Amino acid sequence: MTTIADIKATTVAVPLEAPLRHANGTHWGRFVRTIIEVIDSEGRSGWGEMGGGGESAEAAVLGLKPYLIGHDPIQLEQLRWKLMNPTASLYNNRMQLHAAVEMACMDLAGQQHGLRACDLLGGAIREAVPFASYLFYRYENDAGTAGGETRADDIVAMARTLKDTHGFTTHKLKGGHFAPDHDITVMEALADAFPGDSLRLDPNGVWSVEEAIRVGRAIEHLPNDYFEDPTWGLDGMRRVRDRTNIPTATNQVVVNFEQLVQSIRQDIVDVILLDTTFWGGLRQAYKAGTVLETFQFSAAVHSSGELGIQLASMLHLGAALPNLNFAADAHYHHLTDDIIEGGLMTYENGAIAVPKGPGLGVEVNRDKLAEYAEHFKSVGGYAYDRDPGRPDWYAVMPERNYADPAVKKVSKAP
Repeated sequence: MTTIADIKATTVAVPLEAPLRHANGTHWGRFVRTIIEVIDSEGRSGWGEMGGGGESAEAAVLGLKPYLIGHDPIQLEQLRWKLMNPTASLYNNRMQLHAAVEMACMDLAGQQHGLRACDLLGGAIREAVPFASYLFYRYENDAGTAGGETRADDIVAMARTLKDTHGFTTHKLKGGHFAPDHDITVMEALADAFPGDSLRLDPNGVWSVEEAIRVGRAIEHLPNDYFEDPTWGLDGMRRVRDRTNIPTATNQVVVNFEQLVQSIRQDIVDVILLDTTFWGGLRQAYKAGTVLETFQFSAAVHSSGELGIQLASMLHLGAALPNLNFAADAHYHHLTDDIIEGGLMTYENGAIAVPKGPGLGVEVNRDKLAEYAEHFKSVGGYAYDRDPGRPDWYAVMPERNYADPAVKKVSKAP
């Protein structure tokens, strides 16, 4: 029997084209990720990925060695109970740690048995996963060569470039950063600019129920896929759903199976965005998708700032979900590079092909891994919920202290 012999963790920082502004803070010009390598007794490496990093994150991963050394990677249900026992998790929430380790174990098991990760879920029903453009208001980058989008025509220009380059036919605006009427204007401009394409608006839950209802009614005539996290909480989302004519969606308030049960029983949210880390792993996200299918709810695939390893897990999830009725999300096209062999994956007609190789089907470029590990040591991490353009600001829900659209760059580039 081939078992786990070692585990390693490396924090990387991979540059973005420009800093991404959102309702709860900013991505400061880079994604910081912890890359997990699980090595089996025959010398193969399986790869996983999770958000954030640094010494504490790496130590948390390495602290799992007593649970993992000697474990058979294909025993995924045993792995879940070892790491995510519900009683133990009251004291040490290992949800995202398990997600990254499971990702690596599925990669290893697939390599060992000549199967893709999606095959371990039951097989693929599609070989390419469509994606939406992900449109952010941005600060200018350090060189002044990209970013600075705040106005409606800026966002339309960004969407047009992304559509021309990657073939997107769905456009998602990350709203909530500026006042609601600003987002309404941008959504109307996108609808005018791209007839036949569909739209989404996601303010990350920062509006009050009443404000969300007002915005929903203002844009309900547009070709919306859904209205994503317009307010916070299960009850808030239920009230917005009851008073607007756009399907609602969430990745924030339905992120575990207990919340999923309540959402289905009470008709709280229409579409659940499944995340291969937030839900505790690729298998858990797929399981949630099959529950949704049973009750005739649609699923979508959520993005949490991925590099190529997690993107591969998202592709395998999308390949297997029968009720994936919407284009997936990805921050991926905002990256300037990746740590996988071959560089950034490519879009064709707005979709990315599901990897063909065993396991996750991607291989880490160790030179790139070392390069961006050094970059992390140079630039460090950042606080996701802080905004370098508003040093005294902090997020409050409902939000009232919105950013100024006139500010396109910060005095010191992040």
